[in-house]
Amino acid sequence: MSLDVGARLRAVRQMYGLSQRELAKRAGVTNGLISLIEQNRVSPSVSSLKKVLDGVPMALADFFTLDLTQKPPVFFPREELTEIGAGRVGLRLVGGRLAKRSMAILHEHYEPGADTGEEMLTHEGEEGGVVVRGRIELTVGGETRTLSAGDAYYFRSSLPHRFRNLSREECEIVSASAPPTF
Repeated sequence: MSLDVGARLRAVRQMYGLSQRELAKRAGVTNGLISLIEQNRVSPSVSSLKKVLDGVPMALADFFTLDLTQKPPVFFPREELTEIGAGRVGLRLVGGRLAKRSMAILHEHYEPGADTGEEMLTHEGEEGGVVVRGRIELTVGGETRTLSAGDAYYFRSSLPHRFRNLSREECEIVSASAPPTF
C-alpha cells in the first residue's frame, strides 16, 4: 500500500486554509512545485517535503501519521463540555477529549460565596479571561481587585492567585490558559 503524498499535501494545505501560492511563499519554494507534488507528477525528496511542510508548519512524522479521514471536532455543544470543577465552583472544559491541546478554554461559574480555596493557586504558563456576568474578586501576586461583567484579566500563572465570589449573584467567566493544566 503506497501513500498518496500529493493528495495528503493537498488535504493538509486545505485544512490550514492555504492556497498553493501562499504555502509556496511560506515555504520558500515555487507554487509550481506545490502543484506538481499535489498532482503526483514529482515525488519530493524528504528534505524538499520537509521544507514545504515548514510552511504550514508541520513535522514530517505528523504529515505521515495524521488521520485525514477523521477530522478533530471543532464545535462543542454545552452538554459535551467536561466538568472539572468541584463544589460551588463550576469549571467546564472545552474540548476536554482532544489530544495535544496547547491551551485550555474554560466556561467558569462561581456560586455566591464560592472560592478557589484558602491556598493560593500557582502553575506554569499564563491565563486570562473575561467576566461575562456578575462579579469576582481576583487576587494575583498580592494585588486584589473586584471585576464586573465586561472586565478582564491576564497574568502569569506562576504568580499566586485566587478567585472569590463575595457577591449574592452567580459569576460567570470565560477564560483560557496555556499550557493547559488539565
